[in-house]
Amino acid sequence: MELIAQGRDADVYALDESRVLRRYRHGGPTGLESRLMTHLAACGYPVPRVFEVTDTDMVLERLAGPTMLDVLTRRPWRAGSLGRELGRLHDRLHALPAPEWLPKRFGTADGDRVLHLDLHPGNVILTRRGPVVIDWCNAGAGDPAADVAMTLVTVGSADLPGFAARPVRGLLLRGIRSGCRTDPAGRMREAARAKLDDPNLTPAEAAWLRRHDGVGDGPGVGRTDRSGR
Repeated sequence: MELIAQGRDADVYALDESRVLRRYRHGGPTGLESRLMTHLAACGYPVPRVFEVTDTDMVLERLAGPTMLDVLTRRPWRAGSLGRELGRLHDRLHALPAPEWLPKRFGTADGDRVLHLDLHPGNVILTRRGPVVIDWCNAGAGDPAADVAMTLVTVGSADLPGFAARPVRGLLLRGIRSGCRTDPAGRMREAARAKLDDPNLTPAEAAWLRRHDGVGDGPGVGRTDRSGR
């Protein structure tokens, strides 16, 4: 099998022209993840088709197109429009009530919605049929503000070449905020602290999150410090 992508928890292999194998290195929530993607597809949300599932593997639809991060890296002047597209993907997702079997994260008193909780440019593939959202292993049911906040702290802290330039990161963050109807302000500090629990953080990402533990007013995460981050 040809290795075509590597994430922090899983590897992706090409099986043929229409299917890929996503394999978790140490096991993963494949049953829940595949169930959610099937549910979302039935609701009209853009996700890959699921073919087969085991405890460690998922055979998924092979999507043709670059990730949003790839496009951002090659065409940084599109940062604002890509951010707005990411914001609209949040709005589309948060229009869907959470199924009762989806674990609660950042829960509300009532009206929990489906949350991706890792919806960043590397997890959006730009296909001919439009953007498709991948990697649902962190998903939960809860407050849409927390989902947007997690995206903002992930983009703000990301130790990636595509986010290295100060203006590009700022444009992307402002685009997300302008493209999304949800105000994340009340969940920013909580999201930053939750992100710090991620065992896959790089030292630079963890340092940013500790410096910005008090990013509570939302728009402030769109500003960068003198290092460009």
